[in-house]
Amino acid sequence: MRLRVLCTASLLLLVLPAPASASPGLWPLTDLAAQRVQIADKVAAAKFGTPSPIDDPVREQQILDSVAAKAPGLGLDPSAVVRFFRDQIEANKVVQRGLYALWTEHPGTRPPERPDLGTEVRPVIDRLNAGLLTELAETRDARARRSCDVRLAVTVRLVDARRGLDRLHSGALSEAVASACSRS
Repeated sequence: MRLRVLCTASLLLLVLPAPASASPGLWPLTDLAAQRVQIADKVAAAKFGTPSPIDDPVREQQILDSVAAKAPGLGLDPSAVVRFFRDQIEANKVVQRGLYALWTEHPGTRPPERPDLGTEVRPVIDRLNAGLLTELAETRDARARRSCDVRLAVTVRLVDARRGLDRLHSGALSEAVASACSRS
């Protein structure tokens, strides 16, 4: 029964528009950031109990170099884009560390299967990163407005509620979008 409710809620997320109180310009960016925070569960499941550390400086630098290289073509400042994606990476690690602590303390909560990081998880992260980069370009004006911080805070809370994030993921989402607003 719980699975059916979760599946129904997930389907509603896909078909329901952003609430009117959310900033329409910031909703897609924030929702993609939430999805990226949620994929951290699979990253953690893939790495937990293996020699793979949570911190992966080589992979992280590949992501940062890639988005920095694409930023000028989208009319974005590479350093601002790197800052935003560094927040994404750090938020992902917050979730991984939180899940590691939970699974260590309560072994019965460990995921039953280990997803393949290379074939199952990283392609999703790459797709989310591409979407986030596009949304950064699309929301340039909204993110530069004086009201961005307030509008983003409201949108974060609404995305959080819509996705039913727990405390760990909610905090990570706030961290993931911390540098989204710009005053340039």
